[in-house]
Amino acid sequence: MTTLTPTPLSLGAVQKIRKAAVLIGLVSLVGLSLVSQSIGGVDGQWHEDVEGVGLAAIVLAIVGRAWCSLYIGGRKKSEIVDRGPYSISRNPLYVFSFIGAFGIGAQSGSVTIALLFVLVAMLVFSLTVGREEAFLEREFGSAYLTYKARTPRFWPRFGLWRDEDQLTIRPSLFLLTIRDGLVFLFAIPLFEVIDMGQAAHWLRVVAYLP
Repeated sequence: MTTLTPTPLSLGAVQKIRKAAVLIGLVSLVGLSLVSQSIGGVDGQWHEDVEGVGLAAIVLAIVGRAWCSLYIGGRKKSEIVDRGPYSISRNPLYVFSFIGAFGIGAQSGSVTIALLFVLVAMLVFSLTVGREEAFLEREFGSAYLTYKARTPRFWPRFGLWRDEDQLTIRPSLFLLTIRDGLVFLFAIPLFEVIDMGQAAHWLRVVAYLP
C-alpha cells in the first residue's frame, strides 16, 4: 500500500456533493411513491413479496457496507486499499449501496420504484466517483492507475480476490458505517405510512406500477 499526505478538502467536497444529490434523488422518488401504488394494491401478494425481497436487500446492504468498512476504515484518503472487497471492485461500498437503494424502493411494493431508486443511485455515484478517481490519480499517480486498470469500477470480478492476513480495525468508523446503514431501515415505517395513507384514501393514487 502507498501512503501519501492527501488534500482532504478535495475529496470531502465531492462527498458532500454526493450526499446532497442522493438526498434530492430520494426525496423526488418518495414524492413519486406518494402518488403511485404497486399492482394488486397495498395488501396484495405482489406488494408483500416485493417488500420481503427489499428487506433482504437492505440487510445485505447493511452487512456488506460494514464488511467493506473493515478494510477501508478511513484510509481512502491516505492509502490505495486493494485487499478484500477492494481487490474485486474499486467501489464495493457503492455496490452495496445500490443493493440498499433497491431495498428502500422495494418497500413501496413496486419493482419499478425499486429500480428507479437504483438508477438514481447509480447516476449519482457514477458522476461523483469520476471526481473521486481524479483525486486518487492526482494523489497516488501510477500506483492508482495500475489498480484502476486491473479492478472494475463497480461490479466485482471475483477471480481477482486477494486478502490480508490481518486487519487494523477502527471501531469508531466501523460503528459509523453501521449507523449510516441502519438509516436504510427507516424506509420500512416510511412506506408503511404511505401505504396507510393510500388505503385510507388520504393520498390520491394516479398510477399503478409493477
